[in-house]
Amino acid sequence: MNAINLLRIAIKALQRNKLRAFLTMLGIIIGVSAVIAMIAIGQGSKKSIQDQLATMGSNMITIRPNSNITAGARLDFSNLQTLTQQDVDVLKKQAHHLRYVSPASSARGQAIVGNNNWPTTIQGVGNDYLAIRNWPLKEGTSFTNSDLTTASKVCLLGQTVIDNLFPNGQEALGQVVRFNKIPFRVIGILAEKGENAFGQDQDDIILTPYSTVQERITGSLYFQNIFTSALDEKSTSQATAEITSILRSTHRLKAEDADDFTVRTQAELIQTFSSTSQLLTVLLAAIAAISLVVGGIGIMNIMYVSVTERIKEIGLRMSIGARSRDILLQFLVEAILISITGGIIGVSLGILSAWLINILLKWPTLVAPSSVWLSFLVCAITGIFFGYYPAQKASRLDPIEALRYE
Repeated sequence: MNAINLLRIAIKALQRNKLRAFLTMLGIIIGVSAVIAMIAIGQGSKKSIQDQLATMGSNMITIRPNSNITAGARLDFSNLQTLTQQDVDVLKKQAHHLRYVSPASSARGQAIVGNNNWPTTIQGVGNDYLAIRNWPLKEGTSFTNSDLTTASKVCLLGQTVIDNLFPNGQEALGQVVRFNKIPFRVIGILAEKGENAFGQDQDDIILTPYSTVQERITGSLYFQNIFTSALDEKSTSQATAEITSILRSTHRLKAEDADDFTVRTQAELIQTFSSTSQLLTVLLAAIAAISLVVGGIGIMNIMYVSVTERIKEIGLRMSIGARSRDILLQFLVEAILISITGGIIGVSLGILSAWLINILLKWPTLVAPSSVWLSFLVCAITGIFFGYYPAQKASRLDPIEALRYE
């Protein structure tokens, strides 16, 4: 019996009991659609995190102080004092795999313009900071070397700060903003960045020369961060090793001493978030896959019922020349057809569910073609595995006993 005849007989058999066939598929439909939707949510979250981290600067490398134990006492992160201007100067001079270097010091306070005020963060940075963060200016200009040298009271405003200090759409460029009672002249407006991967509003910030923050606000000569940018993404590992070597030498650390700083790349952050997202996706998909097993058991049950109902038909086929192999293939094709049809409907519902989740709940989703092909493969395997035993039972029937069956 050729494949076309087997498929035609299977379709006719299923058409005789359409409702029962559909109810048998239901477990497969629910399982496949749940797997597709769960994987789409996981993949969408992973891509969203990667995109958001990329907006922070894909080549960016962050250096932070790390000596949290002094004289046996653990210090708060904000009090760590290991990064200095000397580190910045040495990195700029000796690091061959770095394109940009910018120190950073920040403080919280109240920004005021007329009757409007807004609690925000002022961050003191160097000339290279905007290039490291891939952050263009919407209007105006950035700092000059003269601003850094003289600790000028000039600033760049994020869009959130502008929206709250200039609520009626007034021109912010050239205006004076008071931060902790210190007047800053606005020389530039930052382009909008939105939230980062940690849910923080990147536009809620005032940027000013780091020397201004050190001399006029914090009074500290130590930096809270040093932001750097590797020549390209491929050279971040070499740049990280180079930074570690240079700073250990500058800080006069012995071979047995631990680093008094930490170096983190965007790739490490992406890897951390991706691993977490991947684990969550696998967990959700595994839970959803349980429905496929339940659906497979349903197929096996219905196929046993079908064999019992059609014993006389099987005996008649065998009596006119059908071999056991033909009977085995006939029922096996029926089981696979049920499973694959359920898989097609499940994939369609899964894609529709992912789209609705994205539209209604605003969750990022991404339907990967590999998840669709994997679902079809699992459906075919489910049909073969759970349909084989009923088909084998049918193929082993005695033709004479089958014809006498009442």
